[in-house]
Amino acid sequence: MIRTLLFFSPWRCRWCGLVLLASALLLTRSTAEPPAEVLGDTGIAGDQSAQPGATYGQPMPAGPFQPTWESIRANYQTPEWFGEAKFGIFLHWGLYSVPAHGSEWYVRYMYGGNPGFVRWHTEHFGPPEKFGYKDFIPLFTAAKWDPDAWAELFKKSGAKYVVPSAEHHDGFSLWDSAINKYNAKAMGPKRDLIGDLAVAVRKQGLKYGVSNHSNAHFNFIPPYPKSDQYDPEWAEFYSVADRSEAAHKKFLETWVTKNFELIDKYQPDLLWFDMNGNDRSWDPQKLAVAAYYYNRAKAWGKAVSLSTKGAAYLAGSVMDYERQGRILPRGIKDFAWEVDDPMGNKFGYVSEIKYKPTALLIHRLIDCVSMNGNYLLNLSPRADGTIPEEQQQRLLEIGHWLSINGEGIYGIRPWTRYGEGPYYSAPPDTSKPPGPDDPPSESYTAKEIRFTRKGDTLYAIVMDWPGERAVVTSLALGSPDLPPGDIEKVELLGHPAPLDFTQNAEGLVVMMPEKKPCDYAYVLKITGLQLTKRSAPATATTAAP
Repeated sequence: MIRTLLFFSPWRCRWCGLVLLASALLLTRSTAEPPAEVLGDTGIAGDQSAQPGATYGQPMPAGPFQPTWESIRANYQTPEWFGEAKFGIFLHWGLYSVPAHGSEWYVRYMYGGNPGFVRWHTEHFGPPEKFGYKDFIPLFTAAKWDPDAWAELFKKSGAKYVVPSAEHHDGFSLWDSAINKYNAKAMGPKRDLIGDLAVAVRKQGLKYGVSNHSNAHFNFIPPYPKSDQYDPEWAEFYSVADRSEAAHKKFLETWVTKNFELIDKYQPDLLWFDMNGNDRSWDPQKLAVAAYYYNRAKAWGKAVSLSTKGAAYLAGSVMDYERQGRILPRGIKDFAWEVDDPMGNKFGYVSEIKYKPTALLIHRLIDCVSMNGNYLLNLSPRADGTIPEEQQQRLLEIGHWLSINGEGIYGIRPWTRYGEGPYYSAPPDTSKPPGPDDPPSESYTAKEIRFTRKGDTLYAIVMDWPGERAVVTSLALGSPDLPPGDIEKVELLGHPAPLDFTQNAEGLVVMMPEKKPCDYAYVLKITGLQLTKRSAPATATTAAP
């Protein structure tokens, strides 16, 4: 994931000063329209006719999208399926899963980016001059990988879409690539990991996307004298020996054509880029990929989208926030967005990984949904293709919770406010920067409530078991938030009978049953109010920075 490269990569430093500008830039996105119900499959499909003119060696597919921001803005619509889905699975799996130490940035750190990594690597595998990053390729076997078992687990988790990392910053592609010879079909697992997973995931009726982080690769790895970085057979893999202008031009072209290849081979429902900031020098490449992707999707009859960070795309993209604590400002957003959040303290698998409790993961899902966003939960598989038991267990627990409470999550829209409670009401702490894992578990008490709605049905999600009664203060008599209408019935999802309630100046006071229907969070279904007269917009017309 792109995090600290912004501050110490020579390639990135030329636009570090523009990051604050990115936070002030408004992006435009269109409202969603119903998608064609086409699942899609692997392989090239659809109308092969093209508009005149070549784009990076390939004709631009016929369609309304031209490689300009104006054209993308005028023709793009957020897919309806994305707004309905709410919960997705992200995957970081690659060569870095073999050493399973420190970070998915292992290749950067082992070549001098972090002295502690160099020492650790030397102790466990030998000095970088003798054992290079490429030597992990034969050890990346995926020997125990069962893509169907993965897909079945994702289905049981309640996720509606799956996004594996097709290539990370290290330059190793997990698909059968004719563009990049350093790929999982040609070496290592000797399998098309992206293609095999696409078939398995779509068999389960889930949407399938891919993420491409390779835009950072050109200057990502520090030079390390006398290492395999300068071996002619591997020089292109590392992108260290030749960083000339000509090499950079070729790198940009390759980034575009690799994306064309991913688009045509796998017809992704979501194409996710690890780009950030307001560096406009990439615009020709970004626009070429966007126009190509959206025109191809028109031919397939599919509703698709890019997903990017910050001001990377000025139009035509779902906004992504990396980690929950970076959803700033907190609040209902009138544009399509998601947060990618790791289940552990790292995105890639490391042996010392520390996991978040299931309760916190569910609370974060609820938080995102109440603010009109999606929660993209990252998993970290091992190099042999197994998903650690701790990760599987958390997914199954999330799935069980959603099997009871999904009515208040899937396909919902935001209310006029996303919540109430001490954490919700507290002013932001400006004395320190937000942590990537804010808010902490202890913030979610029974006084914290989050709201969602479907039509005139309001869902009040109580973030902890309240005991004998739950109080929804936003629905107090005389409250400025109280919508018109009279509350007719209050139900608890998972409980067989309606609940007794009163409404007074304190709030909507609901008498809770003795037995909890589930763990973690509790969804009150409130009917009788006229919400559609006073609710937040359902989809985006503009996007925040």
